[in-house]
Amino acid sequence: MRVILFAVVFLAFSLALSGCSQEEKKEEKIYVAAASDLYHALSEIGDEFTEETKIEVEFTFGSTGLLTQQIQEGAPFDLFTAAQESYINKLIDKNAIEKDSKEYYALGRIAILSKDSDGKPIDLNGLLKPEIKTITIANPEHAPYGKAAKEALEFAGIRDDIEPKIVYAENIRQAYQYVESGNADAGIIAYALLQETDLPYELIDPKAHAPIKQTLGIPVHSEKKEESKQFAEFILSKQGQKILMKYGIDLP
Repeated sequence: MRVILFAVVFLAFSLALSGCSQEEKKEEKIYVAAASDLYHALSEIGDEFTEETKIEVEFTFGSTGLLTQQIQEGAPFDLFTAAQESYINKLIDKNAIEKDSKEYYALGRIAILSKDSDGKPIDLNGLLKPEIKTITIANPEHAPYGKAAKEALEFAGIRDDIEPKIVYAENIRQAYQYVESGNADAGIIAYALLQETDLPYELIDPKAHAPIKQTLGIPVHSEKKEESKQFAEFILSKQGQKILMKYGIDLP
């Protein structure tokens, strides 16, 4: 009887340990707040990182400004890949990002994507064409790529002329979708999102706007700091940077 009782207890204990082990494996995941321009590149980097480390990565893509606000309010993210350095600096000043975790990982580029009928790309002055009736950019109030677009329009001296045509998107990926779907005739889009489009596009001279210094950092409230550091290092590694370059993102 004692032998049977011992066997039952041992089996129950083994199952409990097995359950704990499986739960630990399930919890081997980090949550990353990511700028929308990184949708394609970071998704691929995340897949390769998971394959090598068995650590899953779940992304929330959005505008850098809105993600910054969420992190400041305590949203449970383990890493933040922002589209502009100033937002990481703001969170460091608010004691919401680990100061020592700040790293530059990319330089962003912008381009004009269009559905021009002749299939040829247009430059900034081409946005003045009467057939270009709607132009989309990300909201410059909280999206660094939108701010860069606004600066480029001002640099070209055409912002006031095309202001009535502008449709503001929540983030740069939504702006891309507006043009792809035909809801906008043209848009100033992150170059990193254009690697798989069949539509014509024209790169904008980086001198037309302030540098888009993409920067990452680890939130202070993250409970997965070691895993987050691993992923940050993977993004900065030769393997990660090669993928960024594949999507047209310049290295820092």
